[in-house]
Amino acid sequence: MKRQLFTLLIFFGLGTWYANAQGCMEPTSTSGGPSIIGYIQPEFRYEFNGDNADGSSKDASTFCFRRARLGVAGNIPYDFSYYVLAEFSSFQNGPYMLDAFVSYNRFKPWLRISMGQFKKPFGLELSTGCQDLYTINRSKVVEELTAPDRDLGVMLSGTSGTKKLFGLDRENIISWYFSLTNGTGKNVFDGDLKKDYTGRVVIAPYEWLSVGGSYLFGKQKNPDVTVKEMDERMRYGADLQLKKYNFILQAEYVFGQDKGSKLVGGGCGSTPELVVGDFKSNGYYAQLMYNTPWKIMPVVKYETYDPNMDLEDFDHSSYRNSTMTFGINYYPNDWARIQMNYLYKTETSSSTELENYNEVPNDMFHLQIQIKLN
Repeated sequence: MKRQLFTLLIFFGLGTWYANAQGCMEPTSTSGGPSIIGYIQPEFRYEFNGDNADGSSKDASTFCFRRARLGVAGNIPYDFSYYVLAEFSSFQNGPYMLDAFVSYNRFKPWLRISMGQFKKPFGLELSTGCQDLYTINRSKVVEELTAPDRDLGVMLSGTSGTKKLFGLDRENIISWYFSLTNGTGKNVFDGDLKKDYTGRVVIAPYEWLSVGGSYLFGKQKNPDVTVKEMDERMRYGADLQLKKYNFILQAEYVFGQDKGSKLVGGGCGSTPELVVGDFKSNGYYAQLMYNTPWKIMPVVKYETYDPNMDLEDFDHSSYRNSTMTFGINYYPNDWARIQMNYLYKTETSSSTELENYNEVPNDMFHLQIQIKLN
């Protein structure tokens, strides 16, 4: 354990945007009293699934709730704060407890200590609250390789505060996170002594630039009770954010290595599926946004994910998936947002044989309305 901790602390020197990695929202009350937090996201989806053999359409559409979250957050004199958020959407298998942690803030901004259930501090997109995402969906590589996205444990975090570093007159040039968690996901007991270690560092030398790195390592019991050797899960990632001239550019790369088994799926509220085997996976995304004077933001995003780098792309169960997202965000006020996304999906194939070609009709259109409660 000491060796793993030492390795992770060294990794902090590699250097993402300082965000509230623990919970999606911050309390609005400054008087120390509780604040109601939460948001609802009703959504319309249309799936372009092609035609049946008889010429009839396989397209599908539905109305649903992407998320319906309600909670409370606040401060307690002196030096303590609390955060509780529950998911109520039945489309996310709710209701259940999503986040619930207590923080000790005496040494802020240099050190904050939190204990409970929270989002793991890994990467730029996962650390961005669901209500602040520029696209309706998170990238597939992020959802797959950060599952389970929430866990129970303790987190240490902090920033450099007002201290001048590298000759720059700027606050919070360096921000850091370190968590020790069960590794079993939200609302689940840990049945062994092994824990997950997750680290993340932000270097933001200028208002318009931030770069970062993340690392995760953990061991879990193999789903086969006859296997005594522990499974291993390792992740590392790097990300970049630029904000200049009303443009916002974000990019992130994630690599994952699983020995024994891995989790497939997951994301906000979803339950990941366990798959047995050894895997190397990687992927990245890049997205560009522009803030217009009319509260309208066009979005273009490209993402790609390879769930098994050791297999050829004509293997139908593990080929590289890529998606282009074309979107429009409209912000009528500080509490409301309307998003429209069209997802153009492509499936990579290294085979020229039609029976092994992976391209399928699966494009999607999403329309989402969001209302924040605080």
